[in-house]
Amino acid sequence: MFVYTTAVVIMCAGAERIREIMLAAHRQQLTNGSFMFFNVDLFNASSYGNGSWRREDEFDEDARQAYASLNTVTLLRTVKPAYENFSLEMKRSIEGLGLYDCNDCGNVNMFVEGFHDAMVLYTIALHEGMKNGYTKKNGTEITSHMWNRTFEGIAGQVSIDVNGDRVGDFSLMAMTNIEAGSYEVVGNYFGKNKTFQLLPAFSSDHFTLKRKQEKPKKEKEVENHSCGLGVSAFTGVTVGAVLGTVMLIAFYFFRKNYRITIQRRTHGEEPESVKHHQLREDSIRSNFSAA
Repeated sequence: MFVYTTAVVIMCAGAERIREIMLAAHRQQLTNGSFMFFNVDLFNASSYGNGSWRREDEFDEDARQAYASLNTVTLLRTVKPAYENFSLEMKRSIEGLGLYDCNDCGNVNMFVEGFHDAMVLYTIALHEGMKNGYTKKNGTEITSHMWNRTFEGIAGQVSIDVNGDRVGDFSLMAMTNIEAGSYEVVGNYFGKNKTFQLLPAFSSDHFTLKRKQEKPKKEKEVENHSCGLGVSAFTGVTVGAVLGTVMLIAFYFFRKNYRITIQRRTHGEEPESVKHHQLREDSIRSNFSAA
């Protein structure tokens, strides 16, 4: 009888924390092919082939080897000249305002890109509404022109479904040159058509886990077998990671805006001093709850 132990790990954290996790996994010999790691990158800047594992420290070599097992799910990477120019203009504007050092910013992140496309969508809807005799005050009519449509955004095609939700397109990146430690997009997922595009850099071997086989009273054997992952793993992990990201964002904003109000009913016959004490107690508790 054989015991198979394989695992797929999905993470969503900052670059520094991801590096710490991968180094720890490498020290525990979890990056030898029996585990597959996926990182959901909410900001589509630092992962594009510039070696996010590199810190010019004594752990760089271990990090390079560890990141060979790390795959990144991020927004669809675009090569449109308009997007590159937009990124450069945004970077210059930020540097001009002196907000922070942007030498390592790369391309603008998903929120800036999304805000740009939202303004374009609003402009299109407003223009169509005004052609039909409405004004900007007719919010319901303007909103109806935003739904169930596709238009060209700054980074590519933008699709809005019948419920008014944006349908996302995503890329899967993997380390294709372990010696150089460089990443490359190996596949794209298009949400509108629910289809995958496997690029020439895609290798099914990279997405095939090794199984650790344990025989009773015998030494452990490590063999390379296909776990039936490949494209199916790409599909399941990408969609699961995207749903997980949405849940994380929703949970964050829920916690940020959630407030607890403590109310206490006091009897009319209680002395004024007791009422005053209870009101102070309620106010303090309310403040702590709001914090």
